[in-house]
Amino acid sequence: MHSIKFLDQPPRFLFFTGKGGVGKTSVACATAIRLADAGRRVLLVSTDPASNVGQVFGIRIGNQITAILAVPGLAALEIDPQAAAQLYRDRIVGPVRGVLPDAVVKSIEEQLSGACTTEIAAFDEFTALLVDSALTADYEHIIFDTAPTGHTIRLLQLPGAWNGFLEEGKGDASCLGPLAQRSRLILVARAQQATLREVARTHEELDAIGLSQQYLVINGILPADEAAQDPLASAICAREQQALQTIPDALKRLPCDLIELKAFNLVGLPALRQLLTTAIPVTIHTEATSIAIQAPSLSILVDDIAKDGHGLIMLMGKGGVGKTTLAAAVAVELARRGLPVHLTTSDPAAHLSETLSGALAHLSVSRIDPHAETERYRQHVLTTKGAQLDAKGRALLEEDLRSPCTEEIAVFQAFSRIIREAGKQFVVMDTAPTGHTLLLLDATGAYHREVSRQMLSTTTHYLTPMMQLQDPKQTKVLLVTLAETTPVMEAVNLQADLRRAGIEPWAWVINNSVAAATVHSALLRQRASNELSEIAAVATQHAHRYALVPLLKEEPVGVERLLDLAAGNA
Repeated sequence: MHSIKFLDQPPRFLFFTGKGGVGKTSVACATAIRLADAGRRVLLVSTDPASNVGQVFGIRIGNQITAILAVPGLAALEIDPQAAAQLYRDRIVGPVRGVLPDAVVKSIEEQLSGACTTEIAAFDEFTALLVDSALTADYEHIIFDTAPTGHTIRLLQLPGAWNGFLEEGKGDASCLGPLAQRSRLILVARAQQATLREVARTHEELDAIGLSQQYLVINGILPADEAAQDPLASAICAREQQALQTIPDALKRLPCDLIELKAFNLVGLPALRQLLTTAIPVTIHTEATSIAIQAPSLSILVDDIAKDGHGLIMLMGKGGVGKTTLAAAVAVELARRGLPVHLTTSDPAAHLSETLSGALAHLSVSRIDPHAETERYRQHVLTTKGAQLDAKGRALLEEDLRSPCTEEIAVFQAFSRIIREAGKQFVVMDTAPTGHTLLLLDATGAYHREVSRQMLSTTTHYLTPMMQLQDPKQTKVLLVTLAETTPVMEAVNLQADLRRAGIEPWAWVINNSVAAATVHSALLRQRASNELSEIAAVATQHAHRYALVPLLKEEPVGVERLLDLAAGNA
């Protein structure tokens, strides 16, 4: 049987972490089966908001330990992070409801609506399992699908930071210290340079707080023998090999396992048992040599955008879905039509702005450095809000400023200097903030509420930044996703988040679609077939309008390739 490094002498706790769509749940489930098949008693715990553990095993699991009868020795538990977060908010907000003004209560609720709170609430439930040893004593291994981030773990270590958690003594070093000693953290990634850079940051952040037993799994690598007779497959193989050869230094020291891309969906025991084995022959169940799919291209969406002559175009989506490239493609397509466009990006790999610089009439490009903007914002908050705090309060504020929301706010404040230009030209913004972050922005939200209050008794026309974002004639939000289960679910959650802020996404863009490309490889044809249900769900359930962008042979860098991308030329 194929030797897997992260399964070599496994400790009691195995934590899987990584971005949506990299295959965390599949690898966690396959690991649980492998250990149970070896005669171990295993508990699999998922706190993934898009958890499909039950679907993978073909049974209903939910919020109680459930035996997987088809795999002796294996049990599973799905913690619903949204429900856990709601109970958590109720515990904190309940006592002040009716005591404090409604606006203050609403503000507290929004502070507790972010991803960090959801992680903490889910982790709170999980640590209850660890503390209540009667529930978990029988299990030799506990596998945790979707580990908390370093930021969340540091919050749990801060004294007095999260009252509900700490009152019961679950969040102190006595719990987390021994846990770190008996834990192995598995970072799951794909063979893509941007994804690997992000995983390197995660590795360093978790290593800095003492979670040093880390392993790297690079999942979904296209087998080299698929490249024959298929130019697209050949190009993908070359890109993946390049990413593996230029892996960040921080990751080179980690034990690493490579898992090949499978043609089949990872649902059911036979499929999962094959995930962690060496490559085996697979029967491809598809009659057609190619899959014909008719869907709007990005340039068709740009036709509608161009009608207004100016406006703000914001691209949103989780990491790794291609927001920066699509922002550049939209900007280039608008400029090609003779419309004035300012593309502003926070992409740390500024190759797009270098490629575009001076290369196209009507297009200007600016780049914002997220690190510089975040540091400037942190220092401003520490010297103003932090000046009056004691050491404990300042420690909490400093940790709060390490939140992903902080970078979003800082970058958005830098972007907002450019937003005003959208009244007379197109401004295309890469990496826009989430609805939750927009609601936290004092500069936008508080100003909006104050102006609204003052203007109630007048007929004066006024406009605040928040109103501009909420007006579809002035701002169009494009949600970017991939034709895979988890990225689509994450985009659905992001859409709900934006709606809470009064912002309705204008369109969805499904990027890097195999179904929209021309493929000959049997494995890629099967992957294309697997995408169809996700594309249909976006087209019929989630989006008002959408576009499908094919997976490309060449990296979409430079004006010509970006125009090809917008036109849907694979």
